[in-house]
Amino acid sequence: MDDADQTVAHSFATRAIHAGQEPEPTTGAVVTPISLSTTFAQDGVGGHKGFEYSRSGNPTRAALETQVASLEQATHGLAFASGLAAEDNILRLLRPGQRTLLGNDAYGGTFRLIAKVWSPLGFPWSAVDLTDIDALARDWPDDVGMVWLETPTNPLLTCFDIEAIAAIAHEHDAIVVVDNTFATPYLQQPLTLGADIVVHSATKYLGGHSDVVGGFVAVNDNDLAERLLFTQNAAGAIPSPFDCYLVLRGVKTLAVRMDRHCENARAVVDILAGHRAVERVLYPQLPDHPGHAAAAKQMSDFGGMVSFTLTAGREAAMTVADSTEIFTLAESLGAVESLIEHPGAMTHASAAGSPLEVPDNLVRLSVGIEDATDLVNDLAQALDRI
Repeated sequence: MDDADQTVAHSFATRAIHAGQEPEPTTGAVVTPISLSTTFAQDGVGGHKGFEYSRSGNPTRAALETQVASLEQATHGLAFASGLAAEDNILRLLRPGQRTLLGNDAYGGTFRLIAKVWSPLGFPWSAVDLTDIDALARDWPDDVGMVWLETPTNPLLTCFDIEAIAAIAHEHDAIVVVDNTFATPYLQQPLTLGADIVVHSATKYLGGHSDVVGGFVAVNDNDLAERLLFTQNAAGAIPSPFDCYLVLRGVKTLAVRMDRHCENARAVVDILAGHRAVERVLYPQLPDHPGHAAAAKQMSDFGGMVSFTLTAGREAAMTVADSTEIFTLAESLGAVESLIEHPGAMTHASAAGSPLEVPDNLVRLSVGIEDATDLVNDLAQALDRI
């Protein structure tokens, strides 16, 4: 959905509440209605009022697409049924034989889609260290069509220099895709740094309440937008109007939630950094963290995700993950409640034995918006069991 007029007219928090969400003209309803109609009456053949059939376009989805595009400073936004549906739509931009360069730390589902679904169909891929800009430029394969990076990454929270990577990729006419799920548009806007496409799992921070699955793509280039819109309609992996409503509602509070997520994450980092059982804390704000300089350059804050490794190894990590009371042992992230997981056995199990395999003593936290003292005390009692 085009959103050129509302991209920079107001502040982020104001746009989150108002972009694409003007009062409904007939009744004056302040909340965007859930339009359940699958089809729309026409005044004459081809004389529709902007909507024909809900796979092609729906008023509730249009409001969401306008809202999030505005926050990403994008002219086009496309909503999908899941984050992986959004990613699949992007990968359809490639021609057979074109290679995807994937950062060597990435979400297990993204790895699975690229390496195990698309690669066997004739779309090669390579895992590369995107923190080494000189090596990226020096060793660039001739067949690259797309560079795919998360920043911060899932689950090691490495941060990549979007501007530097985009400059190299564009020298070789490659598309740059940035998964902005962890940072959210509140903390980082990759399109302003040279990225061509931004993708989100809207299930996470955008929805923010663990009650909806969705995906989102934001883009400024009109040609890319036209191709993505065609496939969105042709393949049909679109969200329901009710799902769009839930993400719309969640995004309204994104700014205030992210402030609290970041504040609580810092409190959690402090307790982890001082505990005898913790080998290393992975958080972009820490000066010794890989990608700290990139994060400080391109993010306004450092996010609500924290990972750490245990000195005693895998069993210790399992013990901690099983022992928290407020942190819920569960996959996913980015919602109001705090979650804990063992990535190697859960979200990243599909990456075992690959270049993206994660350490088996790693624990990942999605720090919620509960009282920080309660979260700190919960982690302390779990760590003290080791």
